[in-house]
Order: sequence, then structure tokens, then C-alpha cells
Amino acid sequence: MHQAQSSIFTNISRRQWLQWLAATGLGSMSLAGQAALAIAAWPVSEQLFGLGVASGEPASDGVVLWTRLLPSPRMPLLAPQAVQWEIAHDAQFQHIVQKGEALASPDWGHSVHVLASGLAPDRWYHYRFHCNGQTSAVGRTRTTPAEGAPVQRMRLVFASCQRWEHGYYAAWRHARADDPDLVVFLGDYIYEYASPKANATDAKTQALLSELARLQPLPYPRSLQDYRDRYALHKSDPDLQAMHAHCPWVMTWDDHEVENDYAGLDGVGNATAFAAKRLAAYQAFYENMPLRAAVAAKADVPVSSALRHMQVYRRFSWGNLADLMVLDARQYRDIQACRTPGEKSNGAVNAANCPDLARNARSFLGWEQERWLAENLKNNSASRPSSKRWSVICQQTLFAPRHYPNGRTSTDSWDGYPAARQRLIRAIDQAALRNTVLLGGDIHQNYVCRIDNPEAEGRAPRVVASEFCGTSITSHSGTTQARVDAVVARNPHVLFARCDERGYGLCDITPTLWTTQLRAVDDPLRPDSGARTLVRFAVEDRVAGPQLA
Repeated sequence: MHQAQSSIFTNISRRQWLQWLAATGLGSMSLAGQAALAIAAWPVSEQLFGLGVASGEPASDGVVLWTRLLPSPRMPLLAPQAVQWEIAHDAQFQHIVQKGEALASPDWGHSVHVLASGLAPDRWYHYRFHCNGQTSAVGRTRTTPAEGAPVQRMRLVFASCQRWEHGYYAAWRHARADDPDLVVFLGDYIYEYASPKANATDAKTQALLSELARLQPLPYPRSLQDYRDRYALHKSDPDLQAMHAHCPWVMTWDDHEVENDYAGLDGVGNATAFAAKRLAAYQAFYENMPLRAAVAAKADVPVSSALRHMQVYRRFSWGNLADLMVLDARQYRDIQACRTPGEKSNGAVNAANCPDLARNARSFLGWEQERWLAENLKNNSASRPSSKRWSVICQQTLFAPRHYPNGRTSTDSWDGYPAARQRLIRAIDQAALRNTVLLGGDIHQNYVCRIDNPEAEGRAPRVVASEFCGTSITSHSGTTQARVDAVVARNPHVLFARCDERGYGLCDITPTLWTTQLRAVDDPLRPDSGARTLVRFAVEDRVAGPQLA
């Protein structure tokens, strides 16, 4: 049987866990049977810091330090708790730079978001927390180089989509060994689905169970506590905890943090109920991520208001080397084309039967975010003395178009918002950037693409950017390589596409060269899986478009 996870989410006791095992039929299974399903039974944690530590939002003078206290039967944490924090130059905390105290309130899930400021630029630090006689694990973090400072190298990992049941998080163990400066997470940190019943006898469910690494007892989430439990479940994984503790993360979200394929305030079912569920999901996201408190600054806006939001689109600077513009492709978008409000997304449509697809007024990012992004791109024009070598657009999904052999169009991706995509391509082209790279995820497939501007005034389409879309950490792809190959054959701007691997992207960035390795684990059903590099592509300075390296 695979080694049990080291922590437990907030409201499941050992007795409740055993009751769930009995109800599903797993309690009477042999150890061999349980091993076949890779079920991990979690012990009740008595550790306040059982969900680990994390850092994020790096700047040249500071970083956000995060933890969330874990209640237990012995310590239910009904009241606010004082949490002490320290940040030091060394892991032994002999040279403490700053320390202070924060309040972990039950109103915010006993989470702590400390903005450690006044730090030196371009430097690594170590941090930890103390509460009620317990001390957290030690985390490592860093500040960014100062604005405009010369930088010769940056290494980042980008990743997305880590459904618990679909695999162990061995990818994070290998990403940690790659020792990045930064992790950029592009969404679907949790998944809202419930596990299938392990004692089901129908062939379809049995086939599904055979493809899963592990199950979990949580129901489909609807309340704030439900979403808190989801995050605690995912954060119980030791490889994910270790990656969070290794370096700062920059976070954004996609749909599964709330509900599959939601768009703005449009979800499945009653609109008022969905708005309340989205609000709960957004609060749980903030509580469990290393985000600045300003992200949740609009918490006093009524649930029913369409203005209720958390601003997760923002910009990060890395000296004179790179600008990272992190986008939010869920909160402000228009509803998918030809989708009826309150019903599930249609997934894909025939363009001839859906004139709504071509409507110019539809936005993928929302008009305010579109203007913000265009202005940031314009400010980084290569003609400006303060421009960065690399303009990096970190967003949720595949940006390049995919023309399918069957003529259908995906409505949930950029393909479902072609006018919005062309506005962004136009903004990239008109900004005359030195180099533009888009990073994406969501589709559980690896893609490497050229981004062409078809508005080339009678000439051949001009290449304006490079794109790397990474596969999932664990989530199944839901397609076949034959279908992906058919897409590649019809889309010459797609240089590489694979669907049957799980892993992450590893990017090495210098002033003259960007290199991306698409990394894949050998077996996502094994926590000790090895990993390999599928392919390397490079982008040369001032030469748009990836090339095999």
C-alpha cells in the first residue's frame, strides 16, 4: 500500500474516516485490494502547521508569507490565534532579519498572510511560524531583482491542473529538484468533483476506478467549509507542501476552484445560489494561497453584486529581464457562445450554427482587464529605455487557435472568443515588444505554438509571439494522441502537441535565449515515479516563434 499522507483536512476525524471506509466497502477490502486502488488513509494530525507553509507575491523589497492553522480534536481553534513569524538569512535562524506577530482569525479559516517588507532585492531568505508552542516547517523564499537591474538568468516552473484522484504529485518532487526561482501556477489547484463509489459494481465505474491513484471522502462542495476541506485535502500531499516551501509561487485560478466551465457569474443552476457558492470558493482560495491581503479587499461587497470580485490579475517584474503579466480568464468573461444561462457549458459547437461566436462585443478577460493588459504591453515596448527583454503573459489555457477536422469549435477556450483573441494579438503586435511568450495550461496536453497575426495587410501572417501550453500535474487528458495529431496536421502554427503525459514546464530565461523543457512523469499513479524531458524548445532574442533546441 502506498505510504499514507502526513496530514488531515479540518473536519474529518479518524472515526469519520473509518465510517466512510465502511460505507464505501473499502473497510472490508484486503490490503492488496486497497493497494490496487492506491487508497491513502490519513491520520488525524495534531500539528497546527499540518498544512505546511508557502510564500508568494514576490517583489524587490518583500514577499507574502503564508500558513493556515489546522484544527484538531484536541485543539478545535474556535478563537483567533496569535501566530509569530520570523524571516532570516539562514535556515538555522541565527541571523533573523525581521519578526512579528499576526492574528489567525476563524473568519478567514485561521489563515495567515504576512507581508514581509523592507527586504533586500534579489536575495533568498528562510522563514517559519510559531503558535501555541509549535513551530512550522522552514520555508525558503526570495525577493525579485530591483526594477531595471541587470539580470542574467531566471528559472521558473509553470504548471496547472492537479486533480487529487488522478495521480500522486511526483511532478512537484521533480520540479523541486529543478530548483526554480519561481513557480507560476495557472489554475485548477483543486477539483470540485466527488470520488466514485469504490464498491460500485457497474463496468463503467470499475473502469474509472482502475485509472485512479487514490480516492477521497469529500462531497461536491457548496459551502465555505466544503471548499476549505478541499484545499486542506490537496495541501496534505507532502510533495506539494515541499514545493510550496522551496520557493515563492505566483498564483491564478481557473474554473475548478469554483465549478467546471463557469463564466463570470454564470454557473449551473440558480443564479443566486451560484453567486453564493462562488463567493465561498473565492474566499477559500484566498485563505489557502500566499496572496496579498489587497486581493480580498472587496470582501464587504454584497454577495448578489456583480462587482464582488478579487483582483488576481497583476504584474510582476524581474529586473530588466522579464515582466510577468498574470491574467484571470474566469471572473470577468462573457458567457460561452450559445450557452443557456443556468445550464452546463456546451463544450463545442459548429461555428455555422452559432453566430454568437463571432460577435466582437464578447470578451474573454473582461474589458477592464483587456485595457490593463494592453497598457502594460504598450509600456514595455522595445523602443522604451525601461523595456524588459521578455514580456510573459501567464494565462489559463491554450491561446493559439485549433481548427478541428470535424469543424467544431471549443467554446470554453480562446477559440470560443476569437475577436477577443485577435484584440490581444493586435495589442502584442502594435506594442512592438522585444520578445513575447505566452504560458498556458488547462487542457491537460502539451502544446508548443507560433502566434501569428493574420492582419498582415495582404502579406503572409506575421509571427508575433511564442506559446508554451503545459500539460497537467495529474489530471487526465480525455483525448487520444491520434486526435491531437489530426489537429497538428491542420494547424501549421502548432509545432508540438502531446496528450498522454502528466508533468510541468521548466523555463530557463537569459537576456538572449528562452529555453522551455516540457517535463513528464513516468507513472502518475506512483508517488515515487521518475520523470523525463519530452522535448526542448528555444526562443532567440528578437526572433519570434519557438525552435527545437
